[in-house]
Amino acid sequence: MRTRNTLQLTAIQGVLEAAGRPLSPEEVLKDAKKKVPSLGIATVYRTLKLLIQQKVLVAQDIPTSGVRYELAKLAHHHHFLCKHCDKVFDIPGCVGDLKKILPKGFKLEEHDILLKGLCRECN
Repeated sequence: MRTRNTLQLTAIQGVLEAAGRPLSPEEVLKDAKKKVPSLGIATVYRTLKLLIQQKVLVAQDIPTSGVRYELAKLAHHHHFLCKHCDKVFDIPGCVGDLKKILPKGFKLEEHDILLKGLCRECN
């Protein structure tokens, strides 16, 4: 599916590329409005959905905090949720082989690890 390269699309994609961390739709809106003041949350949601369909973004469902969006091209990694400001940050890499802690007869197909605490700014 091809789309027009609109000012809104460019602003939203630019915000996500520059963020360096997963963003909520509200965070995307706040930053993208700096370039497109008339931007609304419905356009943000439509654009996020489109970018997921185009495999530019992936949605990360963060328990107790909602869905965040990040670039699809990132290597496998985990996330840190600040319990004070509710921002989500990427944690590069992985803890390693989790198969060794599985109960006998279980098969690991994928995993997500969410660390929680206070970010640098809130600590």
